[in-house]
Amino acid sequence: MRIGELAEKVGTSTRALRYYESQGLLGARRSANGYRDYDELDLRVAREIRSLLDIGFALEETRPFVACLRAGNAAGDACPDAVAVYRRKIEEIDDCVERLHAVRAHLETQLERAKKHKEKTCPRLRRN
Repeated sequence: MRIGELAEKVGTSTRALRYYESQGLLGARRSANGYRDYDELDLRVAREIRSLLDIGFALEETRPFVACLRAGNAAGDACPDAVAVYRRKIEEIDDCVERLHAVRAHLETQLERAKKHKEKTCPRLRRN
């Protein structure tokens, strides 16, 4: 299939596919007329890349999944290197969640202080 058809099937742009190719993640064969030609494996690889990008992975983090598919595995996460990326992403998310909880707690404290300050300085507003 040509690049436009691949882009349509994957739900991305031809520009993105060319970028994946420039980064060594997607390989295209060239037809006699110079057009890029993709097969079903390329479609699976491009879909894998898009799905990982859509959930917040960096393009570089998709490499182990691509390599796993290119090695003949049925899924991009069938290899230990890909599973390791999942584990790292979960740790990153857990760290972010912890930071967000800390920020939320700080904001709640600040809100309570602001309410108390308002009540002291504006007696008429105590009822609110």
